[in-house]
Amino acid sequence: MNINTSEIFQYHPMPTLTGRFAPSPSGRMHMGNIFAALMSYASAKSKGGRWLLRIEDLDRQRCRPEYSQQIVDDLLWLGLIPDEGPGSPVDGGHGPYYQSLRDDVYSDAFDRLRHDGLIYECFCRRQDLTAASAPHASDGHTIYARTCLSLTEEQKAEMRNSRKPAWRLLLPDRVSTFTDGHYGFQSANLAKDRGDFYVRRSDGNFAYQLAVVVDDALMGVNEVVRGRDLLPASHEQAFLLHALGFKSPSYCHFPLLLSPDGARLSKRDRSLAMDKIREKLKPEELIGLMAWLVGLQTHWSPMSLDNFVASFCWDKIPQEDITVDAAALF
Repeated sequence: MNINTSEIFQYHPMPTLTGRFAPSPSGRMHMGNIFAALMSYASAKSKGGRWLLRIEDLDRQRCRPEYSQQIVDDLLWLGLIPDEGPGSPVDGGHGPYYQSLRDDVYSDAFDRLRHDGLIYECFCRRQDLTAASAPHASDGHTIYARTCLSLTEEQKAEMRNSRKPAWRLLLPDRVSTFTDGHYGFQSANLAKDRGDFYVRRSDGNFAYQLAVVVDDALMGVNEVVRGRDLLPASHEQAFLLHALGFKSPSYCHFPLLLSPDGARLSKRDRSLAMDKIREKLKPEELIGLMAWLVGLQTHWSPMSLDNFVASFCWDKIPQEDITVDAAALF
């Protein structure tokens, strides 16, 4: 599908708050995914805002159309009806809402970054990156050593004969700051703490970091609500937004749902997959469970979606991660 991008990168501020849920259709959603959807929905709706659904299916190998349809079905079962995107009764006008159909938009953004000299070719293989990157002292995040930044044109021409390059965004030696709506003031040096990241892979596919910021900006998303594991990435995403001429959204991150062994819930944990949950719980019971887990009610009892939104308050949400024991719950 072709999208007219002649004026698409002009920023048009949205009149109301717009939040979003952007899942990847690589398997059946689990409780952690539903938790993310419910938190983003409640945060937007409690402020009188809009909420859209975008399917992040950049990974063509792992993402499948049937998983996308299951996502929509699970959300509608819970009563989470998007104002835009798949499952919405109206056309929001910012589609397509599937990243696999938006390559021309990402290509336009990529060309702008390349024209401005903000990206560079990287020929490193996975084993090269392991040897050349160092973990950040605080969180284990690896920082690229800029091995390919100093390559001459002759060296790059020679390397193109044997492999295709990926492309990285060159981050400045500059401190990035913002105030998260739940975790407060955040600060990081872009070059030293975050490091140059991929905007396009060597197979030609665009990277998540580029796609997510372009989509949020062009779809008018001005509130991003997501798990705290993505909190540090907000620094480089905000920088990339500004490099493309967009404004940053507000960020609100929430604690993660963890299994009893301390691992983050994943699609491999079938006991908390939505097909299993839907066999055991009604929508109001699942919403009530979420409300109890985040402290919006003192015990687990059924709760309507409207009441969840009405009772939602970031001040009530804990900052510590939340343990979910499927064996004890069910």
